[in-house]
Amino acid sequence: MASSSGTQKDGGPPPRTQSKKTSRAQTNVRNEDGSAIDSELVPSSLAFISPILRVANEIEQDNPRVAYLCRFHAFDKAHRMDPTSSGRGVRQFKTYLLHKLEKEEAETKCQLARNNRNEIIAYYRNFYNEQIKGGQYAKKPEEMAKILQTAVVLYDVLETVVHPEKVDDQIHRYAQDVQSKREQYEHYNILPLNAVGAKAAIMEFPEIKAALHALRDVQNLPMPSVCSATNAPHDLPEERNKSVFDILDWLSSVFGFQKGNIANQREHLILLLANMDVRKRDLVDYTQLRSSTVQNLMDKIFKNYWSWCKYLCCEQNNRVPPGSDKQQLQLIYIGLYLLIWGEASNIRFMPECICYIFHNMADVVYGILLSNVHPVTGDTNHGNQTIAPDEETFLQTVITPIYQVLQKEAKRNKGSRASHSRWRNYDDLNDLKWPMDLKADFFVHSDVVLPSHERPNQVPAETRKPKTNFVEARTFWHLYRSFDRMWIFFIMAFQAMVIVAWTSDGSPAAVFDEDVFRSVLTIFITQAFLNLLQAALDIVLSFNAWRSLKCTQILRYLLKFAVAAVWAVILPIWQSQGSLYNYAVAIYLVPNILAAFLFFLPQLSRIMEQSNSLIVRLFMWWGQPKLYVGRDLHEGMFQLLKYTLFWILLLICKLPFSYYVEILPLIRSSKLIMKLHVDNYEWHEFFPNVTHNIGVVIAIWAPIVLVYFMDTQIWYSIFSTLFGGINGALSHLGEIRTLGMLRSRFESVSTAFCRCLVPSSDADTKQRYMDESTERRNIANFSHVWNKFIESMREEDLISNEDRDLLLVPYSSNDVSVTQWPPFLLASKIHIALDMAKDFKEKEDTDLFRKIKNDGYMHSAVIECYEMLREIIYGLLEDETDRNVVKQICYNVDISIQQHRFLNEFRMAGMPSLCEKLEKFVKLLLSKYEDVDVYKSQIINFLQDIMKIILQDIMVNGFEILERFHTQIQNNDKEEQIFDKLNITIMENKSWREKVVRLHFLLTVKESAVNVPTNLDARRRITFFANSLFMKMPSAPKVRDMISFSVLTPYYREDVLYSVDELNNENEDGISTLFYLQKIYPDEWKNLQKRINDPKFNYSDADKEEATCHWASYRGQTLSRTVRGMMYYKQALELQCFLESAGDNAIFGGYRIMESSQEDERASVQALVNMKFTYVASCQIYGAQKKSDDWRDRSCYKNILHLMIKYPSLRVAYLDEREEIVNGKSQKFHYSVLLKGGDKYDEEIYRIKLPGPPTVIGEGRPENQNHAIIFTRGEALQTIDMNQDNYFEEAFKMRNVLEEFLKSTSGQREPTILGLREHIFTGSVSSLAWFISNQETSFVTISQRILVNPLRVRFYYGHPDIFDRIFHITRGGIGKASRVINYGADIYAGMNSTLRGGYITHHEYIQVGKGRDMGMNQLSLFEAKVAGGNGEQTCSRDVYRLGHCFDFFRMLSFYFTTVGFYLSSMVC
Repeated sequence: MASSSGTQKDGGPPPRTQSKKTSRAQTNVRNEDGSAIDSELVPSSLAFISPILRVANEIEQDNPRVAYLCRFHAFDKAHRMDPTSSGRGVRQFKTYLLHKLEKEEAETKCQLARNNRNEIIAYYRNFYNEQIKGGQYAKKPEEMAKILQTAVVLYDVLETVVHPEKVDDQIHRYAQDVQSKREQYEHYNILPLNAVGAKAAIMEFPEIKAALHALRDVQNLPMPSVCSATNAPHDLPEERNKSVFDILDWLSSVFGFQKGNIANQREHLILLLANMDVRKRDLVDYTQLRSSTVQNLMDKIFKNYWSWCKYLCCEQNNRVPPGSDKQQLQLIYIGLYLLIWGEASNIRFMPECICYIFHNMADVVYGILLSNVHPVTGDTNHGNQTIAPDEETFLQTVITPIYQVLQKEAKRNKGSRASHSRWRNYDDLNDLKWPMDLKADFFVHSDVVLPSHERPNQVPAETRKPKTNFVEARTFWHLYRSFDRMWIFFIMAFQAMVIVAWTSDGSPAAVFDEDVFRSVLTIFITQAFLNLLQAALDIVLSFNAWRSLKCTQILRYLLKFAVAAVWAVILPIWQSQGSLYNYAVAIYLVPNILAAFLFFLPQLSRIMEQSNSLIVRLFMWWGQPKLYVGRDLHEGMFQLLKYTLFWILLLICKLPFSYYVEILPLIRSSKLIMKLHVDNYEWHEFFPNVTHNIGVVIAIWAPIVLVYFMDTQIWYSIFSTLFGGINGALSHLGEIRTLGMLRSRFESVSTAFCRCLVPSSDADTKQRYMDESTERRNIANFSHVWNKFIESMREEDLISNEDRDLLLVPYSSNDVSVTQWPPFLLASKIHIALDMAKDFKEKEDTDLFRKIKNDGYMHSAVIECYEMLREIIYGLLEDETDRNVVKQICYNVDISIQQHRFLNEFRMAGMPSLCEKLEKFVKLLLSKYEDVDVYKSQIINFLQDIMKIILQDIMVNGFEILERFHTQIQNNDKEEQIFDKLNITIMENKSWREKVVRLHFLLTVKESAVNVPTNLDARRRITFFANSLFMKMPSAPKVRDMISFSVLTPYYREDVLYSVDELNNENEDGISTLFYLQKIYPDEWKNLQKRINDPKFNYSDADKEEATCHWASYRGQTLSRTVRGMMYYKQALELQCFLESAGDNAIFGGYRIMESSQEDERASVQALVNMKFTYVASCQIYGAQKKSDDWRDRSCYKNILHLMIKYPSLRVAYLDEREEIVNGKSQKFHYSVLLKGGDKYDEEIYRIKLPGPPTVIGEGRPENQNHAIIFTRGEALQTIDMNQDNYFEEAFKMRNVLEEFLKSTSGQREPTILGLREHIFTGSVSSLAWFISNQETSFVTISQRILVNPLRVRFYYGHPDIFDRIFHITRGGIGKASRVINYGADIYAGMNSTLRGGYITHHEYIQVGKGRDMGMNQLSLFEAKVAGGNGEQTCSRDVYRLGHCFDFFRMLSFYFTTVGFYLSSMVC
């Protein structure tokens, strides 16, 4: 099979003859795209040959023979690495490749030489000269990276085909040059840090240069000395210096981090520093980072670590030694933390574990900087040196042992069948101390896995480690244990009301009676027994964690139980003692009085919780156990008073209602029933001594008791609706709900737009409403965004071409003296004005013009129509005499208006005929023509008719202008008609033609245009966007000053893009998906057909088919819809950059100016946008889909690849599993990989090895997000599900929302999660979907509005919320992942944020689309999922801690908005 030319290396595969028949197994590589099959379907154990096969595919059209040699080299390499084909899928792949090589050997011929040896040499030489030589100064870094990778592969092939002795020195020099350049050009994510030659625009930014300079400052750092092994057994290791280019390299030389992790965190840190430092900074003389920038980043990243150290009363290890460079040391600690976090895999869910790891490693760094330990080994003895750590040292020695413990604990879960109390989850392990010694107890006793045939309770307790601090036991008693204060309050209130109602008159005033009051005091006996129950539950439910508790915690549980038992005995005994009982109650209430005192002093409570004073700690120890998570949950006084007042008002309504409606009516009937004597009791065997109808009493009271505890939920719904509605009204929600409201306020929309969405300095703000030029500029800015918004809806086929033209706002220019409004506002205004003028009977002009000016839109339409017509006719005329006629007519019009003689000099009766003639004239100008002469004569005839009407029928003195014209003709001895010389070439002028189109709209748009757009979704978006401009939102910063952010979308195996077959396949009812969508969206389907059949676009049949697939996919819950929506962020930022940097000419010239701008300007805009926005789709099984046999998986892979190529800013992270031969055995290794789109294939950017498969430990979705979060960038992170959508006009408000993170209000916490409103776009699918859509809309608006203000208990519900990224990556990430218990992982992110001192807001001036389940079965499954997740929440430590750490009224808010809602629903 192999070529006869050239010499193969020793140890290669045995030679094969072409005549030998080879038996082949059925392959797993089937694909209609034969060119890409062999490079993309390589088995994981042969992944190293994938670049070779990809190069073969890329050069195949250029030189098929060299492509054949590349494939032969790949086969040879694969056979050497796995000669027995033991890897999974290797035999099938090699068989397929062998068949392909046999076929190509016969079909391909040498083109550049006579044999393979000279062919590959000639091709390599030509490739180097054409592509590489001098290419670094002409090509982009990503292009050079691809070219150099191809050159490396070609040289590798050349060495295989050609004997080393026959390779000349020139080829060797070429190869050395390629190798040196390859280190400078690598596939990069955002920053081409190693590129030389032509610099990328982003690398020229001063903030990037300053951050890079700071990171590369390694002066005064002890350079690591690494030891290399020698051949002689008794020789000492040879010491040499290791290359260190920046701080991260230095840290890697000490601890051994992976190269992919270093590269990833290097870019991450540079972008963080650059984006934070450039904010509100002058770019002149910008060379260094501000010291405050690094300090602020340090404060954000290490706030949790410092708090952890303070909690443990230990000294922080990120100290700065005296005399050191403070900024350099701070960057070292920041870099160390990020490197640890970037390689921590599943341990990222354990933030205190990462703090512990950092604590120890920072101590090593501190020792190195003080020269107390060796820079490599960390030993204090400088004499003995060992080999320097490799790039997997940290992974293998630190992360992998902890991961193995997590993995073993996950196995104890037995596929989610074991009880929570039988295995330790992330929270249990995070609350421990983490010994780094592999022989420690932590790593020994966690490997006992329950046999499949044994029950969990049969495993001896001593064979496993205990739970930590809390035991998640599935029991309803957790509801009482977590919310005991609420249950005690309602039970005591119920008892008191029953006692009062049982009196003779049943009046509440009876409580002032001494006997009744003494009876009411018995409620404290009930409280004592309930407290005893709570103490008993604490002991019983936490028993499995006792071996992990401190003695002080166990002592507290026992003392609590003992004290509760004592009070439960004393109070009933002393109840009959009169005053003694009163004193006992007073003493019993002392803790409650102290708690009430601290309730009104939240600042004092916060100080006491953080205090290390022995007395304070003892006092707080009795109140609640000292835990790190769940402290400092006290709100400011103003916020506390707000939600306290809410609940006081609610209870004031609820308790009297319960008394008068529920309890009091039953008292009388109960008394009557109790008075009835039972002579013959039928159930005497059960109750032999009962003489009253106690069973009847219980039967009638039982439902009332249930209603009593449940109706608080109803009262909450009523109050939340009232308060939420008032809050919404005060926030200006719903001020613009219809198109009629929009038309009435459209004049103020542009002003509101510039106030909210256009950055401005203080000087601009003062002049904004005073300067007319500023107003015109504001309208021009607004028109750019508005028109792009309308164009985006046309691209989405929500509106037609006609609707689009009616909605577009003309870009303001100096050609017209009035504001140019969109045509839909000016519908029929010209005709109405003409009718008014025709029917006007008075002789004074003032009254007529006053009527016209009363309607601002009409006045603008009249003036614009007049000025536009003048400009159009003047541009058509070539002859100066003709132009003078037009000038004279216009002069007479202007003078008559100024002198108020318009009605005297012009006849209004002729206006309608003039308007009719003008309509035909404008229509003719816009029509297509074949014969220029005929077309020109038609225009001349129309112009002459128009002038005739003006001069003879309308103007009173028009004959004077005609006479003057004829006189000029006679003086010039011309025999010409009026207006017979026209400039037809002006038709090609785009600006002039737009004026004609605009005039056509003014003259022809009828009253029906006021109803555009007809599409309901388009109407909703337009009115919501306009309404949001009048709501309170932060001012927009400049793009350079805005907070950088990322979007993260987890994806598993959902639909990406519908195929033609999927759309046309019919169900059992004979209905296809495409047919169904056509009936649901008939107008949008019609708009699509008009677009793809428009001759201007020239769609081919394949293009039409593809457009139809996209149209259908954008109306389903697909990944392509989500990606398209999120990419609107990039488009919005690009437009914002243009508006900020462009001059007046560009702004007044329209968005087309940006599209035609210089390449350097576009590159600068793209670079700035890439600094601020990153989009990562976490496609967990992308690698498996690439190699899958299943057609659906293959389709998903291709569509994801297409998305990466279509959207260059899209990044895809996935989990890769590779088989590698280690010591002759095949082993599986797992990696986190980041990809971006190339010209044809995906390109790998980062590859980070993992300690094991991450998704086998926790819940799939949070684990999927966790592995990809290291590839996100920025200070904020928006989480987007793959069934969500976004809109351009909403994306434009993103930088405003991000400013909420910087708002600092006195007495409030800084926001850590920004909640956003959602629009459910699946409401039109069915009546059930419509109902669910309305239900969900009420939840994401009025419900969450009240959760934030005043209740302060909003959490994260899987919505498009925006996280403070730095806050959350240092506190466990954006969700929890423990199996089953964290089934509803979303809400735990909000709970975790709250427990760790965060604050969650909600903002309704921006919205994101959301799809919901539409069928009954899907809906029931979703509701079951939510309810099941809520059931697991009742067992969780998060709910327990929030229930105990919140104050009483905030605890009520938390209960009735989470688990209480589902309990009340179950009771109903």
